Amino acid sequence: MRIAARAVERKLNGDFSDCKGPVLPCSCGGRMRYEGRRSKTFTTVLGDMTLSRAYYHCEICKESFVPRDQALSIGGASLSPGVMRMTGLAAAMVSFEEASSLLADLAGVTVNAKQVERTAEALGREMAEDERSHVEPERDVASTLYLGVDGTGIPVRKSELTGRKGKQPDGTAKTREVKLCTVWSAESRDKEGHPIRDQGSVTYSAAIESAASHDEAPFAKRVLREATRRGFDRATRQVVLGDGARWIWNLANTYFPGAIEIVDRFHAKERLSEAAKAIYGTGSELGTQWAKARHEELDEGRLDELIRMLNIHTSSCDEARKCRDYVRENRHRMRYPEFHAQGLCTSTGVVEAGCKLAIGTRLKRAGMHWSVEGADAIIALRCTILSGRLEDFWERRATQAINRTAIAAVR
Repeated sequence: MRIAARAVERKLNGDFSDCKGPVLPCSCGGRMRYEGRRSKTFTTVLGDMTLSRAYYHCEICKESFVPRDQALSIGGASLSPGVMRMTGLAAAMVSFEEASSLLADLAGVTVNAKQVERTAEALGREMAEDERSHVEPERDVASTLYLGVDGTGIPVRKSELTGRKGKQPDGTAKTREVKLCTVWSAESRDKEGHPIRDQGSVTYSAAIESAASHDEAPFAKRVLREATRRGFDRATRQVVLGDGARWIWNLANTYFPGAIEIVDRFHAKERLSEAAKAIYGTGSELGTQWAKARHEELDEGRLDELIRMLNIHTSSCDEARKCRDYVRENRHRMRYPEFHAQGLCTSTGVVEAGCKLAIGTRLKRAGMHWSVEGADAIIALRCTILSGRLEDFWERRATQAINRTAIAAVR
């Protein structure tokens, strides 16, 4: 045991001089034999570096094992962890081509666009797995927490759309919908005493997933993980904001039955403005005045009057009818004067901004067509960065590498 402990200690200190033993146990049940030392050149922030490493190989399953690669987290990669991190950060913000140029111009590191893509997507997949595996609740929880969910379409390759229905004239689809969950607090107040989003409190989690609310639905699980991480169930007041889509409230009723449900006022006013355009035509001054009056009725809680004004146009305008039904169905979620009296946010723009910030800014640029796997990887990368969880991910990643090496040393 003392020998094994000393071996582990040497590995943790980066000493692999004793990895020249004849065999190591293999996961297939066979043995990995020492095949000598092999060189590997990889890119670091200081330029290319070549290492000589002990190499083990199993004749049964043909797997190989290089202890030093495991310890340095460079197994299967030609980039150091530092360059890998820089590459992921750049690719999360701009296109792969632009990221390659930024790395060359700002850091003097040469990583071609294809390598940027492979590296960023590999990191994104790691982060997606890390998000599923680590759901430790935060210790400090705000008294009121807000949870918002929404969806936004992104352009994908034709092969990802086979058999899918969409909004094109022929009934086909051009996009796949990304579902986003975001959680934040709003304990701060503006000059008038209205609640405003707390700086740095917003976290994001998203993927191209089903919006179903049953227990095995991927997005439902994602929402529950994010809610658990943020301590949503421990908040004194839990608020779910959404745009009025039924799937959002189905999910809220299933998993957060005690939460206060609010239709984001921004979305509600947007629906009324769209109805005004349908009734009076785009750019109409009369339509602008009509929409302004309806917005005031909404803000003041005069929903019966609002519905009556919509009713006038329902027989001649289908959009007015849909808007009236929307208000009727969600009126208990539009009690804005009551919500304001309770000190609650009713329209922070967090959910709407989240779709643009976490998804649209990077994945909805001109000429882009994603695979679902590639899109999900970049989305995971962006959500990890925007949620302030990048350092935690890298710490866990480094720890896992050390543990894998220590286990190999004990064997």
